[in-house]
Amino acid sequence: METPVFEELDPASDCDCPGCVHWRRVLPPGSRAAGPVGHPATLSHVRGLARAGRTPMALALAATAGAVLAAGQAVPAVAAAHGPALPGVPAGDEPDTPQGGKAPLHGPSGKPAAAAKPGQAAKAPTTTRAEIINRAKTWIDADVPYSMSAYWKDGYRQDCSGFVSMAWGLPGNEWTGSLDSFGVRITRDQLQPGDMLLFHNPDNPEKGSHVVIFGGWTDYTHTYYVAYEQTPPHARKQSTPYAYWSNSDHYVPYRYKGLAEGAGGAEPSTPTPPATPGTATRFPGAAYFGTGANNAYVTQLGKLLVERGGARFYTTGPGPRWTSADQRATQAFQKAQGWTGADADGRPGPTTWAYLTGKKGKDIPPVAGSPGAPGTDTSHPVPAYPGRAMFRPGANNAYVTQLGKQLVKKGFGTHYTTGPGSRWGEADRRNVEAFQRAQGWRGGAADGYPGPETWRRLFS
Repeated sequence: METPVFEELDPASDCDCPGCVHWRRVLPPGSRAAGPVGHPATLSHVRGLARAGRTPMALALAATAGAVLAAGQAVPAVAAAHGPALPGVPAGDEPDTPQGGKAPLHGPSGKPAAAAKPGQAAKAPTTTRAEIINRAKTWIDADVPYSMSAYWKDGYRQDCSGFVSMAWGLPGNEWTGSLDSFGVRITRDQLQPGDMLLFHNPDNPEKGSHVVIFGGWTDYTHTYYVAYEQTPPHARKQSTPYAYWSNSDHYVPYRYKGLAEGAGGAEPSTPTPPATPGTATRFPGAAYFGTGANNAYVTQLGKLLVERGGARFYTTGPGPRWTSADQRATQAFQKAQGWTGADADGRPGPTTWAYLTGKKGKDIPPVAGSPGAPGTDTSHPVPAYPGRAMFRPGANNAYVTQLGKQLVKKGFGTHYTTGPGSRWGEADRRNVEAFQRAQGWRGGAADGYPGPETWRRLFS
C-alpha cells in the first residue's frame, strides 16, 4: 500500500484543535516541526480534529493515517485544511505587537511634553487623507524601529497605536482602547485611504491587540489592501489580506473624525458618487485619485479626459480603478494648459477638475503624424478612439458597427457573411487582423483587436 500524501496548508497560529494544543505545549517556544510549511501538528493534528469532530475530512484523514501506521509504514507530514486558511502567510506576518498605554507626546529631550489639563477632552485636529498617508510614509521611509517604550523624534511612541496616533496627527499617544473615540465606525465597503482597522482585545489589551492604517485596495476583488503599520522590526507598508493575517474577524474599520471637508469627512459613509458620470462639477477631493483609488470619480475623470483628446492613453477604456493611464492622460492635459512642475504631476486638483468639467482650456494635442497634428491633413478628421474595451468578446455597441463599416469601406470586409453589426465577433477580429497585416505588422501588433494606431490609420 502506497503511503498517502496530503497537501499541507498553513493554518491560523491560534488553532485550538487538540493536536495543535499538544504540540504548542511540548515544542520549545518559537520552534516549528519540519514539513513543507511547518505546521507543528502533523498526524496529531488530524487525529485531534477527528476527536473534536471538526470536519468529516479530518475523520477520513485520521482513519487513513491510522491504517498506514498499522501496516508499519512511515507516514510523511500530514495536516488537514483549516477554514479559512491564511493565504500564503510569510514568516513574521502575524506580529507580536505589545503596546504602551495612553501618554502625552514626548519632546526632544525624551521627556513627556505638557499634557492636556485634567478633565479637558482631547480634540481631533483637522487633517486630510493625503496628510495621513504622507505622515505614515515618513516612518516607513525612516525604518522607525518598533518599541513600546521608545519615542520617535516627532514625540510619538514607536508601537502600533503610537503609529496611528502619529498618522492621524492626534495631540497625544493613544492606544487601541482609546483610538476608536477619535473615529466613526464604518463598513468594509466604505474604507478609504487614511481610515484605520482596529483590533482591541479586552482579554489581553496590551499584547493581544493591533491597529493599522488602510492605504487602499490592491485589486477589484477587495480581498487584499495596502496596510501601513508599525510592527517588529520596523514600520512597514505591505499588501495584506482583509482584515489581517490573524484575528481577521475582530478588526473594525474606523474613519477619523477630524477629516477636512472634501476629504471624506467624518460621516460614516463615502460621498455619494455622481448618478451619471460627467454631471458632478464639484471637486471631490484629492483622496479619490491616486494609487489604490477605486470609485466613480475616477471613471468620470477618464471620460472627461477622453473627450479632451486623451483617448490614446487608455487601452481598456476609463474605469473606476486608478491606473497609470489616468495619471498620464491627466498630466498631458495639464501640460497642454502650459502648467509645469507640481501643477503637472498627473494628479487632478481643483483647478484641473474645474477645467475639465467646465470645458475650459486647451485640449490634449494629438501626437505627431496623427490627424490634427501640425503638418497633417485635417480634411478627414478621425473620430475619437473609444478604447479597447469596446472591442472584446461579448461587446455590443455602436463602435463595433462603426468599425465594421469602415473596414468594408477600406476593402477589408471579406470575412463578413451578414454585414457589420453591433456585436463583436470573430469576423470583426479577422478583418481587423487583415488590415493590421496590410500595414506590415506581425505578432501581437496584428492580433485583430483595434488599438489607437489601428483606429487612426483605418479612419484616416
